[in-house]
Amino acid sequence: MHTVYDFHALQFNDEKKSLQDYSGKVLLIVNTASQCYFTKQFKNLEKLYQRYKDQGLEILAFPSNDFRGQEPMTGHRLETFCRIQQQVTFPVFRRIHVIGEYCDPLYSFLSDIKQNGKVNKKPLWNFHKYLVNKNGEVVDFFYSTTNPTAQRVMTKIEQLLAE
Repeated sequence: MHTVYDFHALQFNDEKKSLQDYSGKVLLIVNTASQCYFTKQFKNLEKLYQRYKDQGLEILAFPSNDFRGQEPMTGHRLETFCRIQQQVTFPVFRRIHVIGEYCDPLYSFLSDIKQNGKVNKKPLWNFHKYLVNKNGEVVDFFYSTTNPTAQRVMTKIEQLLAE
């Protein structure tokens, strides 16, 4: 069975980042967009990150333009939006496809039970969240409508951090 550690992500400087670098951490992987109703979740994702990062949580953001063109930015403009306007300090990667014919291999894995063994849910919209344990296994997901600082999200993260 594969884990998220078998994949990589493209950073804004065009370097490949192996997800193996996050081995031993709890991951919350989120597809984001700058012009979405849920864009305000960046603030709570950052709060969540600040609360748990020293305990081993990593949030990985993957901008995507797959839902009604709500992420028109790419490259430096997109990075600036995330870092300066939204003030996020967690890793944000280059824009990818999270559904459809050109779906990034990581998102194919995250959303397909045949590949990940547990979760069978493609993102229905921006800010869909996948929760990954310290072994790189997909263990849960949260819909876009679930606030990152909702008690059930934090409880699940705390359980995984304690394992």
